[in-house]
Amino acid sequence: MERYPNISDHGIIGDLQTCALVSTDGTVDFFCCPRFDSPSLFASLLDAERGGHFSIKPVSDGYVSRQLYFPDTAMLITRFMTPDGVGEVLDFMPVIESGATPTDRHRLVRHLRVARGTMRFEMEIQPRFDYGRAGHTVEISADGAVFRQHGGMHLTLHTAGRRDAAEERASVERAGDGLRATFTMREGESGRGVVLESMGGAPRAMTAAELDQLAEETAAFWKEWLGRSTYMGRWREVVNRSAMTLKLLTYEPAGAPVAAATFGLPEQAGGERNWDYRFTWIRDGSLTMHALAGLGYLVESARFSFWLRDRVSEHVGGASGPLKIMYRVDGSSELSEENLDFEGWRGSRPVRIGNGAADQLQLDIYGEAMDALYDSAGQGLPIAHRGWQELTKIIDWVADHWDQPDEGVWETRGGRQDFTYGRFQCWVALDRAIRMAEHTGRPANIAKWAIERDRLYNQIMERGWNPVARAFTQHYGTDVVDSSLLLMPLEGFVAPQDPMWLSTLRAIDRQLVSDSLVYRYNPAASPDGLHGDEGTFSLCTFLYVDALARSGRLDEAVLTFEKMQTYGNHLGLFSEEIGPTGEQLGNFPQAFTHLSLINAAITLNRELDRRAAHPDRVAAIEQIVAAV
Repeated sequence: MERYPNISDHGIIGDLQTCALVSTDGTVDFFCCPRFDSPSLFASLLDAERGGHFSIKPVSDGYVSRQLYFPDTAMLITRFMTPDGVGEVLDFMPVIESGATPTDRHRLVRHLRVARGTMRFEMEIQPRFDYGRAGHTVEISADGAVFRQHGGMHLTLHTAGRRDAAEERASVERAGDGLRATFTMREGESGRGVVLESMGGAPRAMTAAELDQLAEETAAFWKEWLGRSTYMGRWREVVNRSAMTLKLLTYEPAGAPVAAATFGLPEQAGGERNWDYRFTWIRDGSLTMHALAGLGYLVESARFSFWLRDRVSEHVGGASGPLKIMYRVDGSSELSEENLDFEGWRGSRPVRIGNGAADQLQLDIYGEAMDALYDSAGQGLPIAHRGWQELTKIIDWVADHWDQPDEGVWETRGGRQDFTYGRFQCWVALDRAIRMAEHTGRPANIAKWAIERDRLYNQIMERGWNPVARAFTQHYGTDVVDSSLLLMPLEGFVAPQDPMWLSTLRAIDRQLVSDSLVYRYNPAASPDGLHGDEGTFSLCTFLYVDALARSGRLDEAVLTFEKMQTYGNHLGLFSEEIGPTGEQLGNFPQAFTHLSLINAAITLNRELDRRAAHPDRVAAIEQIVAAV
């Protein structure tokens, strides 16, 4: 494998408080601890020299590797095949029993076996604390090793397996600031392995039975969790993998999902669009929980709604409104952006941590948040009295402040505009608040909210619609379209067969769709303040599938959905974007992509069932759509 593997050449494992990426050559090349948004310990994916890594692979270079998940789990198997033998590494992170309590202790288990012949393995551990900025010491003992950060945390390497003559074949040595070990395993051996534990104390010798028990308990957790899904549709395998990915990206102590596992992976190789996505966006979190709720995961949806209600009551947004657009997983809001002294994936710099967009005004977050709370209330999770009081203050703010330019959903850095999507989501916020107030009889300024909701609707229809382009446009006064508007029919702003919407969908076809893949917008036609280009945005492609299915173009929707599956990696995982030759780009794996895959699959399944039950009615709708 070259110095920097493809972004897609990875699987993800995690314990619901943090996660790690494992490449197809058996290298853990991304791992932050103790939380998703903590400093990295391994990040050779972003700097091959200074990032740090933890590799296990055959000593010989002449091997072929394959990866798969142990069925219905988040436990990753990397298989190595050589002329002399076949070996496997089972990687997983035991789910923390008291998941609601944050902890500094996390375990990464690497369990080895040889299925055929003989294999000599090489294991190398090169931790780099605090994004490679902090030094550390190494202490090696008979039972493992301790890597101790100067004035900070430590990592313990526990060893497991046989303690007989076979063990004598292992060779352990210091390798710079880490260690390297080589050892031979023969056919039938399966009890060897290591456990890397943060804040794990002194190393100890573990038994093969202990490794087996950890594996059995972890598998049981994931199988039980997956068994709670109510999805019985046509695409169960990809939907299940997407659901598990969203669960892996959710910080269990708070119920808050991060946007992606990583920071700094580029939207264009060698470009500057390299952001930190290890935080919880109001938008992404709301849509994630909507997708999980659609699969029957109401507990996850409820826990995020509680997290969201806490943010509502804080009112820490300042000049940009009562809500921040993003927070850390624990709800804190300090996300100062800085650049690391990292080479970057294949030279893509700067490598940023923190996020400078956190203080932007993005009006759309109020619609996404209210839609999530409205959905939760409909599932039997009504807002309590104090929560409602705080919520009405925010809706009053929306009613008073919606008519202003903002930075927009895509967090561009080219200045504020009157973005149509932001206006449309303010309409959603007011509409859902009115419905909740009317349904519950709670006190609210419904008359004012209704007036502003209707003003919003009329303004969007008058100024967001461009009669020359015959489309709803990205912002007022332009003829450029934007794929965020694909949510318009999904969230009820416009009927999916409305001629204005069908015309907008055709404009998106012309301007933003390339062989079924969809761009967010055209930076050349609508400058965003950044250099370079980007790939097609996978979220938008799945939104396009959903919109096609709702708008009477069901066969196109199915074909586009199936084509999109070919861009997933060998495990069914997606990053943020797809490059010009089909490569995955951007942070990985991306919650946005997987939640939109789930929603598209649910919509497709419903529409296909409807056509099967009422073929004549659906055929008539399709003919009307084709004639418009």
